[in-house]
Amino acid sequence: MNKLNWLFIFWAAVFAGCSVPEKKTDERPNILLVMVDDMGYSDLGCYGGEIQTPNIDRLAEEGVRFTQMHNCARCCPTRASLLTGQYPQVAGINGMGVNLAMNTATIAEVLKENGYRTGMTGKWHLSQTKPVNDPVEQLRWMAHQVDYGPFSPLENYPCNRGFEEHWGVIWGVVNFFDPFSLVHNEEPIKEVPDDFYMTDFITQKSIDLIDDYSRDDQPFFLYVAHTAPHWPLHALPEDIEKYKDTYSEGWEVLREKRYSRMLELGLIDRETYPLPENSSGRKWDECERKEYEAACMSVHAAMVDRVDQGIGQIIEKLKATGQYNNTIIFVLSDNGASYERGYPPGFDRPGFTRDSTIIEYNSDHPGAETTWNYIGNAWASAVNTPFRYWKKESYEGGSATPFIVHWPAKLKQQENTINRGLAHVIDILPTCLELSGSTYPETVNGRKAVPPVGKNLLPLLFNETESIHDTLYWEHEGGRAIRMGDWKMSALPNREWELFNLAADHTETNDLSAELPEKVKEMDEAWKSWANSIGVR
Repeated sequence: MNKLNWLFIFWAAVFAGCSVPEKKTDERPNILLVMVDDMGYSDLGCYGGEIQTPNIDRLAEEGVRFTQMHNCARCCPTRASLLTGQYPQVAGINGMGVNLAMNTATIAEVLKENGYRTGMTGKWHLSQTKPVNDPVEQLRWMAHQVDYGPFSPLENYPCNRGFEEHWGVIWGVVNFFDPFSLVHNEEPIKEVPDDFYMTDFITQKSIDLIDDYSRDDQPFFLYVAHTAPHWPLHALPEDIEKYKDTYSEGWEVLREKRYSRMLELGLIDRETYPLPENSSGRKWDECERKEYEAACMSVHAAMVDRVDQGIGQIIEKLKATGQYNNTIIFVLSDNGASYERGYPPGFDRPGFTRDSTIIEYNSDHPGAETTWNYIGNAWASAVNTPFRYWKKESYEGGSATPFIVHWPAKLKQQENTINRGLAHVIDILPTCLELSGSTYPETVNGRKAVPPVGKNLLPLLFNETESIHDTLYWEHEGGRAIRMGDWKMSALPNREWELFNLAADHTETNDLSAELPEKVKEMDEAWKSWANSIGVR
């Protein structure tokens, strides 16, 4: 073969490899749902944070940021509501580590039956997570030294709840460098490479699935469920290095700086969102382990940073495969930042690594696999600026989430806008039904399906209405809340209701319950009626 023919073959191959796939004949949008785990309300740059999140920030600049999207204040309940359009108790999640109800259809189950490819990467946490009887053997199981079979009932693995492919973890807490309960569909992944890092694994498997979907005429639904920045504080050294000196001034200064940036961004105003004191009651000046505290927060920031890097890679893959313009992207967190700290090894917290190296809890130098740290309540309050409290509680600091919607094909007129409409994760499934032209099934998994209670978000997104909800409810482990119009009542477990007018006091600082007992009675009766109707225990 002569040189000219070789050149022709070479350049033909190059152009074939670089070409953008032809437009799909099924023009329904792809749906990419990104859930971040335990991220603070103001962690993202586009919500006032100092963490480097340029890729998510760009989605916000080209899309819509919501200021009143809510979750269920905890991992399992939020994920159940997100996927089913139900309050968590109706979806079977009336506690932690229990099975998603079989009579509530997931987004994946509905869309799969309506012509969508369906995939998931990352954290499931919607199946029974039951330890073995011997605590020592449980620790060995988590360290991959023994095998006790499936990590939960197989019928409730993601691959049996509508997802054609799932690469991720069944349990909720992971060693980021060697995770327990890592699976591909039903098969456990028993070995990982030396350079494994969970966030990067989720990113790469998401990219692989998008590559696969780009060869198909069907639209896709991809659920990217990150495990970061949930404890343990595990991050890569190069990411931690970026933030090594960022948090030395402490949580009070951080809270003030984020609050000022949120004001500048127009997300909040000083009158409606007065800044409360740090909910922990702790003072940085009185902190005896300042270097340790700053180091913990540096790793948290590094974990969020890495998530953003991965989202950038996913966006580039969407562009390279011609999927970007007609993919609607949702980004949100499952709850506010976590106040938790100090748990000893046991249940889902390992005591040693695969090679029996002992893990140091609350290390002075967090980040490596051999450490297990948490940010604690003072930093959690700071990164949930401007709100009170944190994960688990039904105050805004636990249940409010940043929420970004990006869709180049349809949101040009809404580009870089702030939407102040009230929304909840129960609204995601009905929105996906509308986007895909699907109807909710009458039966699912051989059972009569319970219809979702959420509302389609699109009228709110496109400014066709100012409200889709009159009333919303929360309950988790005794914490509770009810929102009726601009009125909200919130309570910590075993505490009395506090009443707030969010139109004047969105950060829940001025309790009006003593002044307005009739309003408290009205809303309490409504909450109790709802709680009884869904079996809140």
